[in-house]
Amino acid sequence: MTETETNVYDVVVLGAGPVGENVADRTRAAGLTTAVVESELVGGECSYWACMPSKALLRPVIARADARRLPGLREAVQGPLDTAAVLARRNWFTGDWTDDGQVEWIKSIGADLHRGHGRLTGPRTVTVGDKVLTARHAVVVATGTRAALPGLPGLSEVGPWTSREATSARSAPGRLVVVGGGVVATEMATAWQALGSQVTLLVRGKGLLDRMEPFAGELVAAALTEAGADVRTGTSVASVSRTDGVVVVVTDTGERIEADEILFAVGRAPRTDDIGLETVGLTPGSWLDVDDSLRVTGTDWLYGVGDVNHRALLTHQGKYQARIAGAAIAARAAGTDLPQSDPWSAHAATADHECVPQVVFTDPEAAAVGLSLAEAEAAGHRVRAVDVDMSSVAGAGLYAEGYNGRARMVVDLEREILLGVTFVGPGVGELIHSATVAVVGQVPVARLWHAVPSYPTLSEVWLRLLEALRDS
Repeated sequence: MTETETNVYDVVVLGAGPVGENVADRTRAAGLTTAVVESELVGGECSYWACMPSKALLRPVIARADARRLPGLREAVQGPLDTAAVLARRNWFTGDWTDDGQVEWIKSIGADLHRGHGRLTGPRTVTVGDKVLTARHAVVVATGTRAALPGLPGLSEVGPWTSREATSARSAPGRLVVVGGGVVATEMATAWQALGSQVTLLVRGKGLLDRMEPFAGELVAAALTEAGADVRTGTSVASVSRTDGVVVVVTDTGERIEADEILFAVGRAPRTDDIGLETVGLTPGSWLDVDDSLRVTGTDWLYGVGDVNHRALLTHQGKYQARIAGAAIAARAAGTDLPQSDPWSAHAATADHECVPQVVFTDPEAAAVGLSLAEAEAAGHRVRAVDVDMSSVAGAGLYAEGYNGRARMVVDLEREILLGVTFVGPGVGELIHSATVAVVGQVPVARLWHAVPSYPTLSEVWLRLLEALRDS
């Protein structure tokens, strides 16, 4: 067998994060030979610098907050968190930033791992160092995103934190400025404030979590303030510098803020700038435009899966896309013609459009799926929003003394189904899948009355929401 022949595969996957891994798993399960190319750690951003380390940092924070809301327990947890122990547990979840276990998993499914920077060098061709990998059926770009930084003069000399530094830091800075109001900003502000940093959160917009219902950001901002963080909305950074180790931030109003570190959490950019897109007629650094089978527009062999297509920048949604793409690649390799007008099929990522769930692991948690009220109205739906105070549920009172939270469902009045649901409050992250099933399944409101929530649980909020809709 020649060297060239050993480098021919049915599928070549660029990127071994959760998305690339799932594509490889599905194509291998279909019997297709598959190569995976990775320039960093197998497991990707989620495993080492995002989902897993951030939630490992946040879990003790949330557990302590919940314990402090329970008489008989709060007295036992009044002291500070053991920051060193929290960071050590975080390190364990990242495997101390080694990927041996995930490399073994790649091998276990029968895929070949090629380490190095992979670049497209023409249709169905990927070059990794001195190796050329040729794909018979598909090349999948699953390279994800990187943190976007603003164009402030001298920023690189400051050495700012991005999400990577915020989730992998070896100690808590005494003073931390966080710039941004989205998920990364609010979660990392929550974590590091509780781990001993004095956090100042600078938000350019009017509030936090602006892609959710307004009350979500309001409740999270109030809780951060109560925890000791300084939350400033309507505030932009005009300049930033570092002198003798001290970060100096000047706001658009001329105010000066000093800190030990500064975290910018102001957006993401696709990692497509140096993967050879120009060799196949695409623009380097661009988001990839794809159809619902995740195939790049204008090609019959290139797929863009996960964050690179900008449909839903969430790990769970990227893994969903990976399952869809893997099934579509396998079907096309077998000669099946896939109609593009077949929503909710095994080969269409229909849920990307209006059924995306998300949990923000702040205190309180914020969880949402589908459309917000503003989004539904902007889309032309005739809707009604129904709100319920979470404290009206018996399970909330049992969960925590002084439980503070809110729920909303957005009802399509013509079809009598739910377009969106939002929960804010302690422990609500575990409620969101029930809402996702209702939204994705387009379950009629009349049928939801027969989905009886167990008493006394937080899930009884569903009954309160239906009652509020009935009585409105």
